[in-house]
Amino acid sequence: MVPSRAEETTTITTTPSALVQYNARIKAEEVASRTKEAIVIGADTAVYIGHKEIILKPKNLNEAKRKLKVLFSRPHWVYTGVCVIDSLTGKNLLSYEKTKVFMSPLTEEQIGRYHQRVSPLDKAGGFDIEGLGSVFIHRIEGCYTNVIGLPMARLFRMLQEMGVSVL
Repeated sequence: MVPSRAEETTTITTTPSALVQYNARIKAEEVASRTKEAIVIGADTAVYIGHKEIILKPKNLNEAKRKLKVLFSRPHWVYTGVCVIDSLTGKNLLSYEKTKVFMSPLTEEQIGRYHQRVSPLDKAGGFDIEGLGSVFIHRIEGCYTNVIGLPMARLFRMLQEMGVSVL
């Protein structure tokens, strides 16, 4: 894995899907510019709560707690942009996935215990669906792996279109 040095944008100017696709593309392009012959995958995930407001990775535990309370209050959408680039040929594909998430609220004490066990600072929205966060996510509509941060079925189809055999 080669981390991107691209400077992501955090402001929605048109749609959440456009934002995450833009960030996925600039990340993939930056890494592709440093590789000679590789299939580069760039991805970016954001949690959208409506009215052009997104929740990214929290900066600290207080922000994580506040944002989690907002997410408990209503359904929200997880968007992940994916860009696949063949650095040898320059061929590229860009897409996104959208999943609606419904959460059950936690008490202040439960949030504190959750944050003692799971670091929210490296997760869009400050929660994980694949670990302990699964106990308060009572329903999703859409792709489970999208909420984790990489929509695998979407990526599989994109790689197939690029001529990359996965199976």
